[in-house]
Amino acid sequence: MSAPRIALIHATPLAIQPVNTSFQKLWPEAKLQNILDDSLSRDLAAVGHLTADMVERFIDLTQYAKRVGCQGILFTCSAFGEAIEAAAVATGIPTLKPNEAMFEEAMQVAQKAKPHSEDALNIGLVATFAASIDSMREEFMAMTAHLNRVVNLHGVHVPLAMEALAKGQAQEHDQRIAVGIENMPTCDVIMLAQFSMAAAQSLAQTKTSAPVLTSPDCAVIALQQRMKNV
Repeated sequence: MSAPRIALIHATPLAIQPVNTSFQKLWPEAKLQNILDDSLSRDLAAVGHLTADMVERFIDLTQYAKRVGCQGILFTCSAFGEAIEAAAVATGIPTLKPNEAMFEEAMQVAQKAKPHSEDALNIGLVATFAASIDSMREEFMAMTAHLNRVVNLHGVHVPLAMEALAKGQAQEHDQRIAVGIENMPTCDVIMLAQFSMAAAQSLAQTKTSAPVLTSPDCAVIALQQRMKNV
């Protein structure tokens, strides 16, 4: 499959450029279709939890993507794990949650840093959208539950960073994230939760000796591999 059509489904316009940039860098042959429903993030923030209506909306979005010929789907909205899982089942085409690949890479990095099973793994999660932390923590801990070792996930919300980015204040956005990382406990690896945070990776890395991972690059590579195996 040399040039598949990929649907990128967003709940905020801030995620569009970072993931498109990752595709241009890592999988330029892919034909991209950006689908945006920016009311999803607002509705989740207002209600505080996923509702049956939100899940149905995710299923509708994926069915639309399939109907127009998309052969794979990548969601870029990190706070909707259960809805994405339901949509993937309903649609039946390769569908990737935004942080799935980053989670796997983070665990590989942490276990390489601490190969002895008696040592606890300390993973950092930095988010600019507060609602992401609980849902991502649930997904991450479910993914690592089978491991015979202690895994600690340290979640940090960086307030006002996303608002700064929405106003075009990218430097302030990145600096707030860097400060958040400086104030974290010592971690073996740190994950930037939102796709929109990817550009802050370079500055963030100067504030810690732990590797700082971003979700768009990890996701593009993982989706490409998954579609090759279909």
